[in-house]
This record gives sequence, C-alpha cells and structure tokens, in this order.
Amino acid sequence: MKYYNNVVELIGNTPLVKLNKVTEGIACTVLAKVEYFNPGGSIKDRIAEKLIDAAEAAGQLKPGGTIVEPTSGNTGIGLALVAQQRGYKCIFVLPDKVAIDKINTLKAYGAEVVVCPTNVAHEDPRSYYSVSDRIARETPGAFKPDQYSNLNGPASHYESTGPEIWKDTDGKVTHVVIGVGTGGTVSGTGKYLKEVSNGAVQIIGCDPAGSVYSNGSGRPYLVEGVGRGDDFLPGAYDDSVVDDFVPVPDLESFMMTRRLGKEEGLLVGPSCGMAVVAALKIAKDLPADAVVVVILPDGGRGYLAKVFNETWLRTYGFMPRLDTAVADLVTGTQEKPQVVSVKSTDTIASALALNSELVVVFDNAPPVRFGEISGVLRLEHLKAGLASGAFKESDLVSLHMESRPIPLGYTDTLETAREELSDTDCALVLREGEVIALLTPSLLP
Repeated sequence: MKYYNNVVELIGNTPLVKLNKVTEGIACTVLAKVEYFNPGGSIKDRIAEKLIDAAEAAGQLKPGGTIVEPTSGNTGIGLALVAQQRGYKCIFVLPDKVAIDKINTLKAYGAEVVVCPTNVAHEDPRSYYSVSDRIARETPGAFKPDQYSNLNGPASHYESTGPEIWKDTDGKVTHVVIGVGTGGTVSGTGKYLKEVSNGAVQIIGCDPAGSVYSNGSGRPYLVEGVGRGDDFLPGAYDDSVVDDFVPVPDLESFMMTRRLGKEEGLLVGPSCGMAVVAALKIAKDLPADAVVVVILPDGGRGYLAKVFNETWLRTYGFMPRLDTAVADLVTGTQEKPQVVSVKSTDTIASALALNSELVVVFDNAPPVRFGEISGVLRLEHLKAGLASGAFKESDLVSLHMESRPIPLGYTDTLETAREELSDTDCALVLREGEVIALLTPSLLP
C-alpha cells in the first residue's frame, strides 16, 4: 500500500507549470511554481514545519504549548496544520485587510484569530505585531515563531524551494521572480540558486507599488501578504541575493490574477498575479533560451470574496464603468482629488476654517488612500457641539470625528449609489483604492 502518515508529509515538491496564454509575444519559457499544491494551500507550509521543528529542538516549544504569530493568513494555516498534528494550540493575529475566507480557514483548522487595524505604525500597541507580542507575553507556554526575523524561514527555502527549482529545470533556470513579504522565500531560494549557479541565476523581487522594498513610501495597498507598509525590513530578508525589484500596481495584480484563472486554469491569489506581471515584464526582453520561473505562493479560494468578486473590485474602483456611473457626478480625479482633509492632531478651529460640509480626517500626505482614513467631520455637527458648549475650538478633531464613510467605486452605477446612500449621508468615491471625492445624496439626480 502507498500512503502518507499525515498531511505534513505532503509539504514540498510542488510542480512547475508552463504559462501559455498570458505569455503571448514572449520568446522565452515562463514556468510557474504552483505552491497551492502544498496541503495547507500555500508556500508557507514549508516554513511552518521548519519553524516548529527548530523550536522543539531548542526547547522553546513544549508539549501543550501555544503558538502565537502575526500573519496575513497563510503562515497561520501552515502553522495550524503542523501544530494540529503535534498537539499545540494556535493564536494568530491578523491585519484587518485580510480576506474573511482566510480568517474562516484558520478557524476551521482550530486556531483562535485576533484581528487588528492595518492603518497603524509597526510600534503602535494596536498593530498586529504589537498585539501578538502582548498575547505571547501573557499566555503560559507560548512560543512566537516570528517569521519576520526567524532565519529558519529562509533556511526552509534554501533546503527545499531552491533545490526543487534547480532540479526540475535541469539547471537551465536563468531568472526567478518572487514576491517579497517577510523576505524568507526570496532570501533562502535566492541564496541556494546563486550558490549552485555561481551567481548566474538572476533573482528578481517584486512587491505592490508603494511598498518600501522597491523604494515606495509604504502607503497602503490592497494586495495581501507581500510588500511592506513601513520602514521596518524583516530580519529574514537578505537583500544581497536580489538583483532587481519590480513594483506592480494593485490594478495590474488583480487583473492578471483573474486572467490566470480564466486563461491558464490557475486559480491563485493576488500576490501570484503580481508576481506574474513582474515575470512578464522581465521576460519580454529575454532570448528564447532563457527560462524564467515565477513562484505562485497560494491558491485563489481564499480570495473569492475579493479579487474574484466584481462587486468588491468595483467598490474599490478597479472595474471598467457601466452605463451612467458615479464618475459623472464628481469632478475629482486621482491627480486632483475633490477631498478636504485635516490631520487627527488638528483642532476643531482648523477644521471650521476650511468651511467644508464634510472633512476627512487623514494623517498622511496626498493621495488619500481609503485604508488610511481615520474618520470624517461634519460641519453641522461641529457647530452644534460648539453652540451647546460640549466642544471647544481648541479640541483635537480626533475627539469628535465620526466613523469612516462607506466606499463607493467611481465606476459604480447611479442605481448602486442610490441604494448605498439610502442608509447613510456620505460615501467616499474610490478609484483604484484612492479617494477622489465625497458623494452625498444631494448630488444624486
């Protein structure tokens, strides 16, 4: 009989699949390493086993212990999978931009999930890094693998991912394109391939446009699990093995992700679409004998409510317009947004001086990203508070702002706008994740 003793034995040895439709016009061979064939559905299964093995060997994780980790979901799934087989509990701390499907998957594996705001600094006590630290301190027998600094993560890719690529391409691989999040995959895989090829293999990192890896400002982006939104570079990341970086806008990542499903039969996550966009940009100028391998980190079933949901895409301004649209009612654009804003540390007097019916509370420089908005101020509400004596002009606006308005895509139909505004008095109009205008019922025809 041929069988495996448990699902953990299925980790690794994922296949290379040639891309055929999306590579039209490209001379070289582009191969996708499809990591959703791992039992937990992503490349993170590889590091999960290594992290737990090392912790057990070092006495950091003992029988009955609890694994606490900040994650975008996939590392948590891998850890939960291995922990389940070995009798450990798991508590995972996630940023609030993670798809609900991932959260539900973690719970299905028996893990406890804590969700934290994305739009806070790394050191903020509310960040998912800080919250995971606190939980680890307060939980008896807790172990925090910390994939961001744990060098066993890159080691797992040095021992498995890199050798698999070299073996399966018969040493003919010339370029490898890898999305960079914690930095473990690109560091470990890159190190092995650089060593075995005497530096001949080119390692190309990619991240969402705006991420700090490719010298972005760290502004919020919507693709999950890759990039960095702050100037904190993980200890697991070794930039010496990366030859070049390709930043990819969210729109291109989402559209390619959808194409991979429809044209290549590969239902994958948006970070995979991002990596393929980068791979094609590299491949277009390469000769026919070049072999480009692009790593596809996970499957798409965890994103059905987002990137494969046209309503979600349209709400965030990523879909083409249909008939009469919200865009017809507003004059704002990404270049000239029709939005008035103040910082949370400004006073009510500053907000009143703008003489705007609605003012967004936003602490960064333009453009205004939906994920960065703290709340909204209504002129009428502020004046009423001052008149009653409940507010003072010297009060900070953060004390009196109201919740962030609902999002509405600039290509949404007027019918959708009417439905959304039937229960609220304001919506933020988004184009590719950026706020270009405020829409109120009074503007509807």
